[in-house]
Amino acid sequence: MVKMTRRVTFSSGHRYWVPALSESENRALFGPWASPYNHGHNYVLDVTVEGNVDPQTGMVVNIKRIDAVLKGGLVKEFDGKSLNDEVAWFYDRPSTLENLIEYIRGRLDGTLPSEARMVGVRLEEMPTFWAEWQDGKGMTLTRSYEFAAAHRLHVPALSHEENLDLFGKCNNPAGHGHNYVLEVSVAGDPDPATGMLLDIGELDAAVHREVVDRYDHKNLNEDLPEFAGKATTSEVVAQEIFSRLQNKIPGRLARVRLWETARNAFDVEAA
Repeated sequence: MVKMTRRVTFSSGHRYWVPALSESENRALFGPWASPYNHGHNYVLDVTVEGNVDPQTGMVVNIKRIDAVLKGGLVKEFDGKSLNDEVAWFYDRPSTLENLIEYIRGRLDGTLPSEARMVGVRLEEMPTFWAEWQDGKGMTLTRSYEFAAAHRLHVPALSHEENLDLFGKCNNPAGHGHNYVLEVSVAGDPDPATGMLLDIGELDAAVHREVVDRYDHKNLNEDLPEFAGKATTSEVVAQEIFSRLQNKIPGRLARVRLWETARNAFDVEAA
């Protein structure tokens, strides 16, 4: 079996506001995102399908047939529209990422080519915020953060020569730094009232308290006791971040992904 992902984009406006509720009720429900006025996003939608490669065409499915459904249907329905006012399904539902994915899954079910089974939908609202559904794994919401930190890759139990051979220039005694990018993915079921899997404000506060504010502009080896005597590889840092966030954020922590550079990423996933 081979998976194929097709990406499309659309721009839509939406708002977090239930007309039948009072202003105070809306603000209690949606927090700082509550507003009777629209705001907009440039959405990025990835749809992943799976199937066998046709021995004659060499394809899982003809992309033109996928585009006929995505561009000919979904994009036309969403692009340049107010979701709350112009897409009937959202007349009485909050137009959250989570609800959008549920709607998209329903729209695509049975309309994609039969040889291609849908196994994933990822919808990005901003580069720092997206939701994803995967077949057999359910829904996750991901938030991205940044912090700058210095470190030195060094194992005290090894000799100078062994450390130098193992870590090369990353063993520089004065250390070096990175602009780390941290992705935190949380799993769960959206709340029927808000359409949200979790309170983003609570997630942001917890991640900043436990990780970002603690690590930003610090020397991991020298300033943080949890790394004393350890090699501060991104593998070790990612494991520590996962441990620090587990049971301290809303929802169920599904994955931590730590980007050390644009070419190196390290994942720690829940068992």
